[in-house]
Amino acid sequence: MARFRRRTCIILLLFILFICSIMMALKTLRPDRAGFGDPFGLGLLPELQQRTELLDNKQNSLNRVHGDTVTQISNMRAVAVNTMKASMPPVNKLEEELSSPNYNFHIFYYSWFGNPQFDGKYIHWNHPLLPHWDPKIANNYPKGRHNPPEDIGANFYPELGSYSSKDPSVIEAHMKQMLSASIGVIALSWYPPGMADENGEPTDDLVPVILDYAHKYNLKVTFHIEPYKDRDDRSMYHNVKYIIDKYGAHPAFYRHKTSTGRFLPMFYVYDSYVTIPEIWANLLTVSGSQTIRNTPYDALFIALLVEERHKHDIHRSGFDGMYTYFATNGFSYGSSHHNWASLKAFCDSNNLMFIPSVGPGYIDTSIRPWNNHNTRNRVNGKYYETAFNAALLVRPEIISITSFNEWHEGTQIEKAVPKRTGQIVYLDYKPHKPNVYLELTQKWSEKYRKEKEQWLM
Repeated sequence: MARFRRRTCIILLLFILFICSIMMALKTLRPDRAGFGDPFGLGLLPELQQRTELLDNKQNSLNRVHGDTVTQISNMRAVAVNTMKASMPPVNKLEEELSSPNYNFHIFYYSWFGNPQFDGKYIHWNHPLLPHWDPKIANNYPKGRHNPPEDIGANFYPELGSYSSKDPSVIEAHMKQMLSASIGVIALSWYPPGMADENGEPTDDLVPVILDYAHKYNLKVTFHIEPYKDRDDRSMYHNVKYIIDKYGAHPAFYRHKTSTGRFLPMFYVYDSYVTIPEIWANLLTVSGSQTIRNTPYDALFIALLVEERHKHDIHRSGFDGMYTYFATNGFSYGSSHHNWASLKAFCDSNNLMFIPSVGPGYIDTSIRPWNNHNTRNRVNGKYYETAFNAALLVRPEIISITSFNEWHEGTQIEKAVPKRTGQIVYLDYKPHKPNVYLELTQKWSEKYRKEKEQWLM
């Protein structure tokens, strides 16, 4: 009997050791990231795996923000503890920073798009193929118009599709995107009432709606005055008066604080060099025959600089500053980054504002198929960041961005998506997400804020 008991005890002991060894082996197979109660094996179920990946992505973004090197579970516990503290948790602080508009970042915006649902037809998406001015070269390229919605006049395809600028949901989506990028001021492309570019329709009636949605998201609106027919000193005075009288009292109407403490409207004047300095001087100098200076309609007028000689014309005309617009480094004197330092020095010595224009790239071969030599590859965002870096080096008061949605010239930072249809394969932002250029803008907006604090010290 004693021998039987001893044998039973040995067998029981061996069985217990066997069970313990199995448990230890299973523990070593469990993923390192699994915390208490983490359901090992959920990844085998596709639906739950998607949810798990979503949570992982959210947690990974938190890890990047905080620079954590601890496990995801530890981060979740830390966030939970932080929410119980009296101070605002880091995540909420980040969201506040993301939603804070930078009124020194201005972006060129176009409201000229239309579709059958809102406009009865496609507008601008069906842009014609523009012929080269040399007939011999023009004969080598296709002619005709684009045929939306699958075939549009752009090399990229919008996430919102071939939208209408009149669609309230589109306007709101645009405001949200701009706010997410920490942009503060919309430079709205503008033609006088009843006038438009040769491929568009009048859009002045949209201004009140854009102002209302901009105000909802704490954005401001300034005006980018296009080269409308017969633009001169008299018509400009009339149109500036019209804009200020009609829109100047709106809370979203942009006014810039000058060095003297005045708050003045600002107007970008596209293709200003087309008009001779003497005509501009009539409007923009104190002694001019049509002077707008020291009147209720006085403002800051910003001229487009393309060639180097334009800087002297701009100064002589009475403009308050200059911008460069084009997102093509090397295309013109003004758009070449290496010239910005000398332009800034000229402006400083002549009491002018210098507003460099940065852009994510350039490609307009969908409407100018012969213009491939002016294409500027985005290089997955590096081109855009190089432009921002060049702009910050000259310490500008304002940086302008070309553009939010000039799709024809491929300068947009608006969300774009991959699309293939028939023989057309659109460019996209891969390997990045559709909002990558909004995120890069937000990054540089914050960098600008921090560096500007150092400039002022």
